[in-house]
Amino acid sequence: MPQLDVSTFPSQVFWLVVTFAVLYVLMARLAIPRIEAAVEGRRVRIEGDLDRAGRMKSEAEAVIAAYEKALADARHQAQLTMKETTDRLNAAAAERQKAAAAAIAERTAAAEARIAAAKRAAMADLRTIAVDVARSAAARLVGTEVDEARAGAAVDAVLKGHA
Repeated sequence: MPQLDVSTFPSQVFWLVVTFAVLYVLMARLAIPRIEAAVEGRRVRIEGDLDRAGRMKSEAEAVIAAYEKALADARHQAQLTMKETTDRLNAAAAERQKAAAAAIAERTAAAEARIAAAKRAAMADLRTIAVDVARSAAARLVGTEVDEARAGAAVDAVLKGHA
């Protein structure tokens, strides 16, 4: 193989150095500046994207904070409205309950008055009935008629003893 021939080494080394120098100059003058420009462009674009992402994140956080504040305000307003409605309904229920209690008390008083009147009437009739029963029982037991005055006095004595 000609590459391994020692007599051709100096020419091979010469062409190696020339080729290396040409490639080095081409790389240093053409390729590396283009690569540096591309890398710089990417770096600038990435920094711009990061800055824009940071701004968007800040805006999103501001929007979220505003949303949470609006939500908290809405909850607070709903609680106030619910409390006002509950208080109003409780007041109306208490008023209806008070009116119902007054109506019941009035009906109870009227019923107690009717019961008392019926009791007085029954008690008045009770004496008359008791006198008639006593006269009738005495007539059957004794066989003679008892006058109404004596029967009335006996019934009055018994009623006074139980009262």
